Amino acid sequence: MALEVIDLVKRFGHQIAVNEISFTIDKPQVTGFLGPNGAGKTTTMKMISGFLQPSSGKVRVNRMDAAIHALDVKRMIGYLPEHNPLYLDMYVRESLRFTAAMYRLAKPLERVNHIIEEVGLGDEQHKKIKHLSKGYRQRLGIAQAILHDPKLLILDEPTSGLDPNQLTEIRRLIRTLGQDKIVILSTHIMQEVEAVCDEVMVVNKGKLVSRFELKQLPELFDNRSLEQVFSMLTAG
Repeated sequence: MALEVIDLVKRFGHQIAVNEISFTIDKPQVTGFLGPNGAGKTTTMKMISGFLQPSSGKVRVNRMDAAIHALDVKRMIGYLPEHNPLYLDMYVRESLRFTAAMYRLAKPLERVNHIIEEVGLGDEQHKKIKHLSKGYRQRLGIAQAILHDPKLLILDEPTSGLDPNQLTEIRRLIRTLGQDKIVILSTHIMQEVEAVCDEVMVVNKGKLVSRFELKQLPELFDNRSLEQVFSMLTAG
């Protein structure tokens, strides 16, 4: 399994939101997609997941061109957008069974039961979604994104607005998912990257300006902190 992003460009009128971004990820890990607000993170994630068409460039998942094999590629991707779309009047279990039906899973009930336990929704499964805390809504969003067992998981700001306890639990879940999936975590929060990521990609003004393994940070940047490196790479 591999994700290849090749010279990806997205224009909105005269504005270039993403400017020839290229990278390959070919093993299970959590990659932090780090950048300031407006850097092009969300636009890139939407193009990889198929929600936006690139102006030019290519996305390949498992060697399949996303523009040519759109449905096959989407089946291999799980995506949690920044604003988690949920049917608030549905019950948690009902929502997951509805999602399983859309994916036409072979054993939907078995898979729903497994995912409920994996993401820690057991005590909440019979509640209406509108009665869930923000943390449990995020768990449900992740549950829907991984229900079909994708090998590529894209999470856009998955811990925004969570309290410290919820933050710890969601981070633990993301680290676990990164053991057998390619996980791309889009964020602008340094602590988030340090807590869960194996690798960092920094984007600024639509360009990929740096990529490194988190453990290489002291060696590559003269013992500077991630926050200092981020400021240095995105200044101006």
